Amino acid sequence: MTSFVAACVQMRTGRNPFENLDACEALIREAAAEGAVYVQTPEMTNVLERSRKAQLAASSFESDDPFLKQLGSLADELNIWIHIGSLAIRLEDDKLANRGFMISPEGEITARYDKIHMFDVDLPNGESWRESESYSAGNVSPVVDLGVAKLGMAICYDIRQPALFREQSKAGAQVLTGPAAFTKQTGEAHWHVLQRARAIENGAFVVTAAQGGTHEDDRQTYGHSLMVDPWGQVIAELDHDAPGVLLGELDMAKVDEARRRVPAIKNAREFSVATVSLNGEMVS
Repeated sequence: MTSFVAACVQMRTGRNPFENLDACEALIREAAAEGAVYVQTPEMTNVLERSRKAQLAASSFESDDPFLKQLGSLADELNIWIHIGSLAIRLEDDKLANRGFMISPEGEITARYDKIHMFDVDLPNGESWRESESYSAGNVSPVVDLGVAKLGMAICYDIRQPALFREQSKAGAQVLTGPAAFTKQTGEAHWHVLQRARAIENGAFVVTAAQGGTHEDDRQTYGHSLMVDPWGQVIAELDHDAPGVLLGELDMAKVDEARRRVPAIKNAREFSVATVSLNGEMVS
């Protein structure tokens, strides 16, 4: 068997983790009932809060996190992989980790990923975000063997860092992911092209569950959970920002086909960059 049914759970996470957990579980159950054996939730599945103090207060240490306990039991009950796009996880130094989890069909955590690239930006509409003020960045990029496919874990802003996905693909990843809470402004401008570009560059599926709509803290996220095939074609999309479930069939034979057609990974070469001055002198 080379194919399987994947699902993205699109959410509108609010300030109450337990309400978010109930909403998340209902959507995961819906996805599993439709045949999904891998279900992905978005970035910040557990709580979205602009205030650093309130976000910290609403978050739990990993050992006590209710999402991990309940969704672990759910994965075991439904016999599916649950990819928690990310949770806000408390750390000892009063900072947080933006941490994704892969939970096996036996309910065990098989991989963790702390978001590497922090969303520190000032947008043209006046939005300003400083993720690094609240979150500690990670430095390890995992590729997880699901049996039917190898999958690379990433989160949201990582999608703008193509080197991360190239390294995952070189390590064998056939499915790339970027569970997100993309802002409405950047989503309207770049969402589809970024997802499609990462798929085309690497001859891989890209599967991304998203937050969508206006949240309780007044932020607006883009929605449009998406699945892209290794040739860069959108195979499934939630064309809105409301909560819901997106389903798609991923056939790993298409990865092999795309990489035979255009062996970009195989053809890549090491190189250096030279800086040349106005008078033609080599600077570096």
